[in-house]
Amino acid sequence: MPTHDVVPSNAMHAHGKQALAHFEWMCEEGDINDATFVCLLSACSHASLVDEGLSYFDSMASVYSISAIVEHYACIVDLLGCSGHLQEALDLIQTMPFQPNVAVWMALLGASRIHSDVGMGEHIAKQALEVDPGNATGYVLLSNIYAAAGKWDLRANIEQQRK
Repeated sequence: MPTHDVVPSNAMHAHGKQALAHFEWMCEEGDINDATFVCLLSACSHASLVDEGLSYFDSMASVYSISAIVEHYACIVDLLGCSGHLQEALDLIQTMPFQPNVAVWMALLGASRIHSDVGMGEHIAKQALEVDPGNATGYVLLSNIYAAAGKWDLRANIEQQRK
């Protein structure tokens, strides 16, 4: 979805705000857990609610007594990466209290594609493929990054590696 398209962007933002309101209702009902936060953080990411997502992530343990799991980190990496904060997302990955899984790396690799960051994409693809060498998505995203940058020779090399 192009970022310049106001109607879908506003719709996503509105749905994100609805998710936040629903979360607040769930808090009043006392019905939240780690899965609730995965949904909440994902909604913040999809609606580009960066400040809200980071605030909820930061308050998980202190306010809600919920320890962050790898899925929470993947949501925040996606949130930061898609909003253009690629280095901040990478810094977060490097300070996680556990090893990142392929979903975490793929979130940042997808953001690297969105923002046409070839250097970051190459670095992240290497990390992702070390975790899961058989995952074709890493090759496809890196190939798309190269294609968007007009680096057809590098794209051809990736296509050969996938075969």
